[in-house]
Amino acid sequence: MRRNIRSLLKTLLLAFLTVICTVVLFRLFRGTKQIEYAQKHNGPSAVFTPATNEKIDWHNYESIQKDMDRTGIGEHGHPAHLTASDSDKYDELDRTGIGEHGHPAHLTASDSDKYDELYKVNGFNAALSDKIALDRALPDIRNKGCKTKKYLKNLPTVSVIVPFHNEHWTTLLRTAHSVVNRSPPELLKEVILVDDCSTKAFSKKPLDDYLAANLTKVRTVHLPERSGLIRARLAGAHIATGEVLIFLDSHTEANVNWLPPLLEPIAQNYKTCVCPFIDVIQYETFEYRAQDEGARGAFDWELFYKRLPLLPEDLKHPTEPFKSPVMAGGLFAISQKFFWELGGYDEGLDIWGGEQYELSFKIWMCGGQMYDAPCSRVGHIYRKFAPFPNPGKGDFVGRNYKRVAEVWMDEYAEFIYKRRPKYRSIDPGDLSVGLGIRERLKCKSFKWFMETIAFDLPLKYPPIEPDDFAYGEIRNLAAPEFCVDTEFKERDQEFGLQECNKDNKKKGEQNFTLTWHKDIRPHGRSMCWDVSDYRDKGKVVLYPCHGGKGNQYWKYDIDKQWLIHGSNPRCLDCDPGQKKIYVTKCDTESKTQRWRFEHVDMKLLSNWESIGPS
Repeated sequence: MRRNIRSLLKTLLLAFLTVICTVVLFRLFRGTKQIEYAQKHNGPSAVFTPATNEKIDWHNYESIQKDMDRTGIGEHGHPAHLTASDSDKYDELDRTGIGEHGHPAHLTASDSDKYDELYKVNGFNAALSDKIALDRALPDIRNKGCKTKKYLKNLPTVSVIVPFHNEHWTTLLRTAHSVVNRSPPELLKEVILVDDCSTKAFSKKPLDDYLAANLTKVRTVHLPERSGLIRARLAGAHIATGEVLIFLDSHTEANVNWLPPLLEPIAQNYKTCVCPFIDVIQYETFEYRAQDEGARGAFDWELFYKRLPLLPEDLKHPTEPFKSPVMAGGLFAISQKFFWELGGYDEGLDIWGGEQYELSFKIWMCGGQMYDAPCSRVGHIYRKFAPFPNPGKGDFVGRNYKRVAEVWMDEYAEFIYKRRPKYRSIDPGDLSVGLGIRERLKCKSFKWFMETIAFDLPLKYPPIEPDDFAYGEIRNLAAPEFCVDTEFKERDQEFGLQECNKDNKKKGEQNFTLTWHKDIRPHGRSMCWDVSDYRDKGKVVLYPCHGGKGNQYWKYDIDKQWLIHGSNPRCLDCDPGQKKIYVTKCDTESKTQRWRFEHVDMKLLSNWESIGPS
């Protein structure tokens, strides 16, 4: 009996010691892997330190003058157009100067099929892109103080990483040409185009041959299978040799002297991330224009990207970098050393979505800082629509958001789950690497981030939302049988009037909310009424809600019974015979501009200015 007890005790002791050793070895292995990940052998391990504090003028005035002298279609960012006229000039567009001085150029009717085909697969006017020079001149729209600003003489070298999947030939090459042409050669180490398993033939050997013959600092890495945006960026970062990594999208154009403003803050403190101002390249005309003159990145509690106004001290220094809580995501510069210390991107994030929040949060919470640089400007084509399906399965964006919330947002994650209850049941996968990085770097809490970095975010995007101003049907008083009906339409689709549901019981989408964001949304959807004069003037369409006023700003005047749009106010009007709605100049005599919102909170409306976005 004693012998059996002793044997049992020995077995239990041996099993206990085995478990202890396994746990210890696992932790040592995981810690070693994290250290290896943070100290990539192919990236510089030392912190870049400027040899001198001397500053110089980095402008390339010879290149600037050549750009000023350029003429042709789309040059200097002027808008261009494709029409069915001037058929005899199509073959001579590139030779005869059609479109010189930014005047519109034209294509023949025979090219309308090509236009439609290219539009469908790109989400922008690719036929026009093919008529614009790959090295076109851009307008210098920087603050005038940027044009005389000097930067450190000694700046770190750069690897520019551009992931792409089935990007159009000329927009991809224009990205590469703009980076090479407008970067000091001693700073630009390489441009790495990461081909995320594109299926277009020119993305393979023709692209490699073109680069070898024309852009020797640019090379392509071809991934063997579709990996998504996040892993494509990581693939480029793993092989980069520059001291600083700059990530760009594949349909961008770097503007004059864009590089030194991104690099100087990093040279001064390697734990710094810097973002350029992102200008707009209009998807139809390729016009180059400013998006605005700066705003601080933010988010709402559904993790939609938002923006906060500049602080008073930032407005006093319009050429100086200013702190921003969150990056927009696609365009930024960061030192190799700091990027890998942070673990790069979370490799558990799939395809796209949430990566800008994950990186922004850990930059700030783990000892870094992030700035926007007003003197660095890069144009970006915002597609009219996404032209190809995502390779992910299921709600990969929701899974990504949950990973970010669980690792970095602490108790604030609950505000996300209250907006998106389905996220609670999503399995985020193994979070040990991200949690290990937080522990290893002794990162601060998300409460610290909200109170110190994003301190004014809750004022504009409250974690606990205020009540809405009005909800229900919106009935026209001149034709009371008609209500606004969005008919479950999608992005950029126009809508109008239909017979009111409550009268005829027909199906439709007539339940709207005038939210505390001061926009109007169909109930339960994140689409908003939107009016943009870059589209047909006065047309009302649905567009993803951004909560930032502008094109989506609406106010209900209970006395006049007007639905007023925009800060340059126009009123919602209608043509009952055509069942159309539109915005036009407000007219106190117009009966068709009068609307009845079914349920209105009079108390909240009386406090309109103190609630929501200002």
